[in-house]
Amino acid sequence: MEGGDGGSSSPTSSGEKRKKRDVDKPYRGIRMRKWGKWVAEIREPNKRTRIWLGSYSSPIAAARAYDTAVFYLRGPSARLNFPESIGDDGHLLDLSADSIRKKATEVGAKVDALQNQNGHTNRGSSEPYSGPDLNEYPSPESSDES
Repeated sequence: MEGGDGGSSSPTSSGEKRKKRDVDKPYRGIRMRKWGKWVAEIREPNKRTRIWLGSYSSPIAAARAYDTAVFYLRGPSARLNFPESIGDDGHLLDLSADSIRKKATEVGAKVDALQNQNGHTNRGSSEPYSGPDLNEYPSPESSDES
């Protein structure tokens, strides 16, 4: 219990770790693997088990999968990453872990496919995707720029 350099629980080191963790996790319920894939999972209410929600190439796709699962598990009062993106795209009659996993991975895969199709994976960035409007065609002048 000496005041030497052996103590690893200094307030600055844990504060720095917390800041780094916030940068690595731009959204709730996701994390990035060492090789760059983003994964999502959620803990089942009142249980120790987790529901695996899939592996995605963008943090937004993983976050949308998480949002879908947390919405079905906790209802409209759930804390979501994208509250404006939860739509009425059908209700699950069976709220089992398997059906929630299936619905969440469908949503995540759709978002991932849209982002990969447009070349915007936002890999490793903590900034949310703010690319061009996908409903608007690019002008010919902008494609000639180098």
